[in-house]
Amino acid sequence: MPEVNFALGTMGFGTKVDAATSLNLLDRFADAGGTLIDTANCYAFWNDPSGRGGHSEEVIGQWLARRPSLRDQMYLSTKAGAQPVGPGDWPANREGLSASALKAAVEGSLRRLGTDRLDLYWAHMEDRTAPLVESAEAFGALVAEGIVGRLGCSNHPVWRVERARQIATANGWAGYTALQLRHSYLQPRPGAPVPDQSHRFGWVTDEVVDYVDSEPDLSLWVYTALLNGSYSRPDRPLLDAYDHPGTTRRLAALDKVAGELGVSRNQIVLAWLIGGSPAATPIVGVSNQEQLAEALAGARLRLPAEHRRLLDETA
Repeated sequence: MPEVNFALGTMGFGTKVDAATSLNLLDRFADAGGTLIDTANCYAFWNDPSGRGGHSEEVIGQWLARRPSLRDQMYLSTKAGAQPVGPGDWPANREGLSASALKAAVEGSLRRLGTDRLDLYWAHMEDRTAPLVESAEAFGALVAEGIVGRLGCSNHPVWRVERARQIATANGWAGYTALQLRHSYLQPRPGAPVPDQSHRFGWVTDEVVDYVDSEPDLSLWVYTALLNGSYSRPDRPLLDAYDHPGTTRRLAALDKVAGELGVSRNQIVLAWLIGGSPAATPIVGVSNQEQLAEALAGARLRLPAEHRRLLDETA
């Protein structure tokens, strides 16, 4: 069976996507050869009247309890730092990345997921109230204790990532070896506000690409890869930030390649990301079987050189 090089995004599982549908999608993903599951301890507090988060991890935990033999095959990726923990408005009331916050967060995630280890653990968003050395030491200790296999950093500026990696190296601690940021084939106008993006530093930039290309131990995961359905759904038009000539040209290139290969725009975008340089692991959220099947087909698609060249060179 061809490799499935994307992570199943489970942000809506247990809230917007009901538990029964979520469990079925997890079954189908695993049975098709999928192994990467991405979640976060805060998912999805904004969809729940109680505002507590943890629903996605709970559903995944239920699924693993039903199919325990799959635990060793699945690569569990979850995050800490953004879950609401007290009164007030988010993000001011988020848990942050202090040593005590990370200890509580990892214990909660392990409990909800019903596992004794996490394969990849992310710093979900910045916390400049916690010293970098404190966060780096706490994350490194989780790896040293065997609770976490690998560390990642999401929605942080490159200079903070590099500083944290240098602190970890200098002290002999495990450091970040993965970045998770927003990226897709279409790009918004530089400086244009994007209403569905709350993270200031949550974008793949030329600097990020150069950084990942230059560091052999760093890998890149990307979210909102399919722009929340805007490539394919008339009811989800592109945001105003994408209204510029580059979008028109890139959509034309995308449609040309999709037409010649007989596949969808979404499948081309996933193939472009996975086969690019540096290669990216797209995180793809799905809410039904049809979306999952399309994503699986896109992840297995290999673009001919001439089609990749057209996509790459269209600006």
